[in-house]
Order: sequence, then C-alpha cells, then structure tokens
Amino acid sequence: MFLFEVLAKEGEARAGRLVTPHGSIETPSFVAVGTQGTVKAVSVDDLRKIGNQVIITNAYHLHLQPGEDLIERMGGLHRFMSWEGPLMTDSGGFQIFSHGAGKEHGVGKIAPIFPEETDRGGHFRSKKGKPLVKVDEDGVEFVSYLDGSRHRFTPERVMDIDRKLGADIIFVLDECTSPLHDYHYTRAAMERTHRWVVRALAEFERTSDNTQALFGIVQGGAYGDLRRESATFLAEQGFDGYAIGGSLGRSKKEMHQVLEWTIPLLLQDRPRHLLGIGEIEDIFEVVKRGIDLFDCVAPTRMARTGTLFVKEADRFRIHILNAEFKDDPRPIGEDCNCYTCCNYSRAYLRHLFVARELSGIRLATIHNLYFLESLMRQIRAAIREGRFAVLASEWFSKVPLL
Repeated sequence: MFLFEVLAKEGEARAGRLVTPHGSIETPSFVAVGTQGTVKAVSVDDLRKIGNQVIITNAYHLHLQPGEDLIERMGGLHRFMSWEGPLMTDSGGFQIFSHGAGKEHGVGKIAPIFPEETDRGGHFRSKKGKPLVKVDEDGVEFVSYLDGSRHRFTPERVMDIDRKLGADIIFVLDECTSPLHDYHYTRAAMERTHRWVVRALAEFERTSDNTQALFGIVQGGAYGDLRRESATFLAEQGFDGYAIGGSLGRSKKEMHQVLEWTIPLLLQDRPRHLLGIGEIEDIFEVVKRGIDLFDCVAPTRMARTGTLFVKEADRFRIHILNAEFKDDPRPIGEDCNCYTCCNYSRAYLRHLFVARELSGIRLATIHNLYFLESLMRQIRAAIREGRFAVLASEWFSKVPLL
C-alpha cells in the first residue's frame, strides 16, 4: 500500500514519489497544516484547486475536540473532512511540549522557536507560564486547554487514536525538548522517546491493518552525538519513514547542522519529514539537505494577518495593510495564477483587511498556499532537470542562501 521512490537527485536534494492508499505525493512537498481537520480559512475544494497534495492533522487536538471515537463513527477522518487525498496525523508531541516546557521557556510556534532569531526590535517575544503537562516514563498527562479536563497519552494510546482517525501516515508519540533544555535533560528525553518508540511499534504491529504508514521522530536537540544516536536507533526499527522534530537549535544555522548530522544515518529509501518549518528561505535550505516533506503553520497564519508571499520583495513578503497598497491596482503577484491574483487587486485585498471582512483572510490564504505549491513544482522540476542550484540562485540573487 505504501511505496517511496527517489526519481532524481542533485547533490543531496532529491525528487521522488510517495504512494499512499489515498493517492501519490510528489516530493519534495509542502504539507498543508489542518490541525483540527481543516486548513484555516479555506475549504477542501480550495485546496484541490490550489493543488495541495497532502494535509497534516493533529491527534492531540482531534482527541480533545471532537474526539477520535466520533470521527471513527463518521467513517474516519477522510470522510469527516471530505478530503480524498493523502492525510498525515501528528502525534501531538509538539502541542504537549508547547503546553509544558514551551510555557516554561517561552518557546513555541507563535513565539520564535529559535531563541537567537528575534523580531526587528531585537526582542525575543515570549511569555512564560505554568506548565499544563506532566511527563513520566509511562506517557504524558495533560490538562485540556478547552475545559480543564485531564487526559493521558501513552505510546499505545496514540496508536489507538491514530487507528480510529485513519490517516495514511501517522507518527509515534515523542517528547519534544526546548532549545533552552540542557544536555542532561535532552538525553533523558531522547532515551525516554526511544523506549516509547519500542512500545508504539509493538502496538502498531499488533493492531495494524496495513492501511497506515508509521513514521518515527528523531530527537536529540542541537547536540550532535544525541541526534546521531537517535537517527541510528530509528534507522534500526523498520519505520516506513522518518520525521525530524524537537528542538532544532537556537538559530537556523544550528537547524542546518542538525539536518547534516541526522539525514546521512537514516535509511536512504525512506521519506524524511521536517516538522514545523515552511518559510521560503528555509525551504531551499532543507530541500538542499535532503528533506522530502515539511509542514508549517506560518503561511496560513501570516495570511490571516495580511502578510503575503511575493517573490520580488524583502524576505519574499509584503504586508497588505501598508498604506502604499491603498491605490495599487496590481495583483499580489503579477506572475501568479492563483484565484486571488486572477481576480483581485492589492487595493481591494487591503480594503478587505481594513474593513475586517473575512473574505480577505480566505483570499490571502489561497494566495500563500498557491505560492508555495507553485514554488514546490518549480523545485521538483529543477531537481529532475539538474538545475536546483540554478533555481536557488535565481531566487536568492540578492539574499544568498546560508
């Protein structure tokens, strides 16, 4: 039911195909984030027209609301969402982290995940708080952010939740660490995750009906010996693919080093997924190092605040609420063929945001997702034709890759 093949390579960058029971994914591919069974602000019909190949949902959020038992009664997540394409379901490890160590350290998806990457004022924007999570050898106990109810995830429980949701690709429960955790704690968390891996695999093999693929998650923070140890351990376990998660360091340069430590030790005939990365600058860097799949909330989150991807712009983005766009008759991207750019001007989109009309968020989200899908098509074609480095130089002629 599952097949991954590498069709072309340029250096470590590779173009391939991942076949699932619900269709094929041409790689490298951006995975749209549909945490709660929906990609915010757009419909599955919008996603089909945009060309999105795969969506990643989240077992943690779907367990809390509406619950995996209800989704199973509705015929599984594909039918519940009315999405016929490939689906992934994350284990919720990052969400457990964000309500635990993330609160303690002020690190998460909204606050910078790289402490050395600051805003333009030079500030690390974060708020520390009381953890809602307790991690022990058996699993994780946490308090629902919705109603204060208590829940427990174990490696086996997550496999049961994922079986009921029915996504094509699922992930083991892991313990994410913060970039502010020390070596001792990072090693302890990695070793605990490895013990959870053994339990998750046993449960998966006991209950699997061969309709799902299981990915292991490499941990170890920004410590080279731990990342190598974790990658080696996971490569011995027979996973269908791998994810690279947890703390990726204090800066993007450290993230690149994490990938260079990790990827060579993974089985080369399995897909590799990088969790939580998806800005334009990052895409070229991670693909160059051999990543096949990656997901990130940034493109849709930025769209909801009026930040839009444009190739010919500082950091590849503009903010549509800026006054300069009030009378601008051009589309967001003059060479973009998305629904938004084919029908509306920058001036109109700015008007929608100023007037707080919800349609503005939808149109902005359509554009950002289409922009990424268009870029990924260019990248796949460039790797197949042996000109990925040329494409990167075209995009970064003014801002070189790190």
